[in-house]
Amino acid sequence: MKQVLIEKYGTPWDVARCADVPDVGDPAADEVVFDVLAFPINPADMWFCKGSYRLKPPLPATPGAECVGRVAAVGAQVRHVKKGDLVINLQRENWAQRRKVKGDDAIPLPAGIDLRQAAMVRINPSTAQLMLSDFVELKGGDWVIQNVANSAVGRLLIVLAHQRGLRTVNVVRRPELAGELKALGADLVLVDGDDLPKRVAVETGDARIRLGVEAIGGSATGRLADCLATDGTLVHYGSMSGQNPDVNRSNFIYRGVRLTGFMLGRFLAKRTAEQIRAIYADLAQQVMAGKLSAPVDTVYPIEKIKDALAHADKGGRNGKPVEAVALNTFWSGWNVTSLITIESRSTTSRKQWFSHGKEIVLALPARSTSCGRRAKTEGGDPFVTGGSPIARAISLWAMA
Repeated sequence: MKQVLIEKYGTPWDVARCADVPDVGDPAADEVVFDVLAFPINPADMWFCKGSYRLKPPLPATPGAECVGRVAAVGAQVRHVKKGDLVINLQRENWAQRRKVKGDDAIPLPAGIDLRQAAMVRINPSTAQLMLSDFVELKGGDWVIQNVANSAVGRLLIVLAHQRGLRTVNVVRRPELAGELKALGADLVLVDGDDLPKRVAVETGDARIRLGVEAIGGSATGRLADCLATDGTLVHYGSMSGQNPDVNRSNFIYRGVRLTGFMLGRFLAKRTAEQIRAIYADLAQQVMAGKLSAPVDTVYPIEKIKDALAHADKGGRNGKPVEAVALNTFWSGWNVTSLITIESRSTTSRKQWFSHGKEIVLALPARSTSCGRRAKTEGGDPFVTGGSPIARAISLWAMA
């Protein structure tokens, strides 16, 4: 079977290679074996290849935070999935054609779900959903404020909040993003700046905003804290500026604002296996209903993993980053073994592939984001500044 390996840390497309490795073998009584149908390349995967991620397993190692697969075999003690079921995997090392995992790590998905979308269900949608549910008890009409609103998580948060009747203040660095985000359900889209708290107060009618969601760090964290009501909660889930949060202590001492953090694995670990499956069952149904989606644009064979990673780092047209997914099974009448799909921001992007006399049409609105060098040095919003973008996710496919 094929598996992506890195044997040293460095530039992702230099150190990653597609290798032939032994099969994973049969499952033990509490294990599941599945064929990987698709896997995305997330920013964390890029950092993993560079050696800058928090996890550094012994080398050689396999990247891959997400995937979707089809069950090939189950152990005698596994009851919640069976051969032929679609699953996602809660564990890492997913850039491979076949995986063997503990049964509880294999989360079932409904038959008929779009494999490209299923490959990207585990991290971003659940992150957005849990940040809306696990910190503050919100009801319809309440306000939520977030920065990096144009990110994958930010856009999903807009959609999920809108579905719940929540109103959102969405902070960006480019005013031209307002139309795209409002089409998703955003109530307010404001450009970041030193006077952000004053403008938020005016635009919301001095609304009591009890939840903020933040992924930049530095002074941007402080500006969002200043927008919150007394006893509000600010959730910090990323530091795209590379800076620690910088919040005026008066927010903590005099106003009781709480700054806390979010990491998906930590919050899933608080739940039972049944609760985790319920979260992803709900998200999968929303994907199937067309309420949640991520765009797909260009395709490479898995053997071109190096090219795909290089493309992902350069970004799509207009300097935008990319997303991709890799498939290894029959899908829609094609023997799909490994393709790479690159995402751009163009809302009119349309690509067509032909195989065995049939047509695949991928025409999805993009919503990737860029992370530039200037953002790292100036502390700006990395999702909108220029420079070298990083991959939000990369889709790897291949037609036989």
